This record gives sequence, structure tokens and C-alpha cells, in this order.
Amino acid sequence: MRLPDMPLHDPYIVADRATRTYYLYTSNEPSVSGVDGTGTMVYRSHDLHDWTRPVVVFRAGEQSGSWATDGAWAPEVHELGGRYYLFTTLHNEDRPLPVPPANQWGTPFQLRNYMRGTITAVSDSLLGPFTAVDPTRPTPPGNLMTLDGTLHVDPSGRPWMVYAHEWLQTIDGTMEAIRLTPDLSATVGDPVFLFKASDAFWLGEQIPAGVPNQLPPYITDGPQLHRTPDGSLLMLWSTYEKNTLGKDGTVSGGYVQTYAVSESGEITGPWRQQRPLVRDDSGHGMLFHTFDDLLMMVLHRPFENARGKLYEMQLVGHELRVLRQRTDLDGGG
Repeated sequence: MRLPDMPLHDPYIVADRATRTYYLYTSNEPSVSGVDGTGTMVYRSHDLHDWTRPVVVFRAGEQSGSWATDGAWAPEVHELGGRYYLFTTLHNEDRPLPVPPANQWGTPFQLRNYMRGTITAVSDSLLGPFTAVDPTRPTPPGNLMTLDGTLHVDPSGRPWMVYAHEWLQTIDGTMEAIRLTPDLSATVGDPVFLFKASDAFWLGEQIPAGVPNQLPPYITDGPQLHRTPDGSLLMLWSTYEKNTLGKDGTVSGGYVQTYAVSESGEITGPWRQQRPLVRDDSGHGMLFHTFDDLLMMVLHRPFENARGKLYEMQLVGHELRVLRQRTDLDGGG
């Protein structure tokens, strides 16, 4: 298979140098994997051009006590201590959460809230099967609607989950982080606020000011952390520009890939927002190095019926630049 033929949202690539194999994780698509159900599947390649048909490595709801069987968005796999940890976001519309009585401007916000959050699952193999560490709850606090959890290990070796706190609860979505135990089985302490979506200064150039409760929502989506050679910390993240909010609570607009920089190198920042890297209804990207040590970014576009796109990247200090889209690998256009 090749990327133009491969349905995928929220792509995440692990470059396994031991086998010189790229593993591309995404939500299960039964029409491609041949396996029914909500879960995670993985494509494999040795050259980023030709890919195997995917195999399913995780299925939600297989363990007793599972709190959710829907979603399985934004899967990521991270190696830690010789084991592999899958993060993926589940939700359950039949388990409602209280609607916050007011947003940050003091006005009611009456979109329905329900359980949504990233779970942690573990395996001894990149091909799974992955087993949820705690099938009864998401990893971040269960009273928060969160998604797209990613792993960050700080300079002192402490693991964190960084996640997006949904605009469905906040209107102005936030990025937050919470400490994890060394085996990633539980959290430590309370969430830490990192930044809010409207901190992206360029959004103000796209969305005119108005009465606060008439503003469209500001979205945080798809965080992924990358350490630069100068010691700074980058966070890729996605949002929408020129938002409109439909009566059914759906958001439409231009999906964009952007990033922020913590020059201190600390997850707590302060975070300085940068201009978007890719527009054109593109986002939820992540960075990885090829076996030839090229820095690459993979993302999906368009948002509906998504396909993967690859970009060759360059770091100049802590400034991230797009060198070119690798149309020779991703089908281009």
C-alpha cells in the first residue's frame, strides 16, 4: 500500500532502528484491516513509500470493566524501560459529565459533556497486543473532557502525559500536563496548565473580536513534544482558524498545523506561540527521524477522509521550518 491509498487520522510513526522498520499507528479502519471494532491498527514500511496492509494491535472494550468502547483516536506508541506504551483516546456518550455552569466569561455554555480521555495500554511488542493498564478509567482526571494524550519525559526522567482539555468544557481549549508514575500506571498530583488556544497570536488576525460569548470556540488538538539540540522544547499542536460553530456543536474552519516553543526546556514553559507550519486543512502532525537521520513530519489532510502527508523539516536553533513536502513518498498534491 501507499499513503494515498491508506485511510488514517492522527498518524504516529515509530522508527524502529533495530529492525529498520517504520510503524505507522492510526485508528482501526475495518474496511482496511479486516477486523471489526474500535481500536488501533498499524501499517509497516522499510522505506516510507511501500506499506504493508495494517494489523490490529489494540481493541477497546475487550477487558472486563472497560469504561468506553468508542473513539480510539490519536494512538501513539512510546518505548519506556523496555516496554511499549500505547496512548489512545476513548469516549462514552452514555456516561455524562456535569456541564460547567459558566465559561470563563461567566456565561452559560450548554453543550453536552461526557466521559472522554486518553487511556494507557502496554505491550512487550510494537505489534501488540496492548492491554489497558486500568480499563476502568482514563488516565487524566475523569471529570475532564480530554483527548490526544502524549508522553513527555522531562530532563530529570519524570514522565508526564500532555493532553488537550476540550473546548467542549472550556470554549478556549487548553494544553495541560499531569505527572505519571514511573511505570505510567497512575498519575501524580494535579494537572498543570501550559497554554490556551487563543494564545496563538495569529488567530486574532483571523477571528475578529466581538462579544465574548459570541466568539467561536478555540481548539487545542494533537500535542507532540520534541527536544531541540539547543535544549528547547517544541510542542507541535493543531487548531482551527476562521472557526464557525454549528447548531449541532460541530466546528468547521481551516485545520492547521502549528507549534509552540518552551525556551526554558521545561514542560511548564513559558510557551511562545509560532506561526502555522502547514495550513490547507492539515494537522495533527508529529516529528520523527528517518534511518538516514532526516527530520520528518507526518500529518493528515484533509480532515475528512484523511490521508497521510510527509514533510522534510529543518531545525534552526528552536525554529522549525518546512523544507519541502515529500511528494515522492506521499503522493503529493
